[in-house]
Amino acid sequence: MNSSSVSSSNSLLFFSKSFFELTKARLAISVVFSSVVGYLLAVDSFDLYTLVLLSVGGYCMVGASNSFNQIIEKDIDSLMDRTKNRPIPSKKMSVNTAFYISIILTLIGIVVLYKINPRTALFGAISIFIYTCLYTPLKTITPLSVFVGAFPGAIPFMLGWVAATNNFGIEPGTLFMIQFFWQFPHFWALGWMLHDDYQKAGINMLPTKKRDKSTALQIVLYSLWTIIISVFPVTGLTGDLRLSVWSAVIVLILGLVMLFYSVNLYNKMNVAAAKQLFTVSILYLTLLQITYLIDKMYLWT
Repeated sequence: MNSSSVSSSNSLLFFSKSFFELTKARLAISVVFSSVVGYLLAVDSFDLYTLVLLSVGGYCMVGASNSFNQIIEKDIDSLMDRTKNRPIPSKKMSVNTAFYISIILTLIGIVVLYKINPRTALFGAISIFIYTCLYTPLKTITPLSVFVGAFPGAIPFMLGWVAATNNFGIEPGTLFMIQFFWQFPHFWALGWMLHDDYQKAGINMLPTKKRDKSTALQIVLYSLWTIIISVFPVTGLTGDLRLSVWSAVIVLILGLVMLFYSVNLYNKMNVAAAKQLFTVSILYLTLLQITYLIDKMYLWT
């Protein structure tokens, strides 16, 4: 292999790494997973072509949102330890390149999701708009940005159902609410962990702008709301989205574990407790979605 081939290979590898950092690949993949689970909950037999479209379109939409976010926050990112090595503030990628990537991903995402059905594309476009044009600018203005950001953050789980049915009703609405309420203990735990770093950039993610009892209490309360909406389908009041008693018990136990760590944060008021809650919240959502899926596959009667 000659030197030019080696150089081209290294350049491609470097660009690929920067691309995945810009689009936050791990986050995007977790979002795609939520969408796929939502789709599988809505169908009796899945269509591989639709699943591929949903996965590709979903990644593009999330990647575009993250890319636009990093363009807007390039100066802020350079001030924080956790973000200063991102592609734009570290000069690994220019703003123009990131902008072109954002536009291309947006267009591909909308077109691909539109091939599934118009409603799926519409919700995907709404997600990008809220995340980029509302949530991102509000982060330096008010802690209510977390509330605004919870809307696009809750769309992926319901998006899969809409992709399968081309309809928005009680079922995708319930999936939306599960992920909507879950985001508050999840992101406030993150905000608690990174509060000092956020302060360097003038960002307040905590509802009271402080690591205080009031913030910790709200984390506990939203954990309770998350548990309630997560087991609600067992009542049979959520249309075709059903949950057996056995699976509801499992989801309840998962919720009580998250509640335990929320109360633990309230009692200890330290970063270590926030880290534990943050990790548990991720496991909670993943295991909840897997439980719902297994329940649909094997336990519905």
